[in-house]
Amino acid sequence: MTSKRFFIRKSLIGKGVIVEFTNNKGVVTKYDHDLAYEINKEKFEAMECFKKYKSYTATNNIPTFAKAAIVE
Repeated sequence: MTSKRFFIRKSLIGKGVIVEFTNNKGVVTKYDHDLAYEINKEKFEAMECFKKYKSYTATNNIPTFAKAAIVE
């Protein structure tokens, strides 16, 4: 799946999705959606945006807390 931003969506959890996103500087990053969620599950579940919209996004880069989910 390709995107212009980092995101975690409840609807994609458990589906084995690898996301490739290009930030506004043209840097391409691939990450394992499920791994990013699992590593930070408590953090996401506590976020108001995740509760309300069932998603979390970051436009400019992969968040530091999710860098362990980067795949080559």
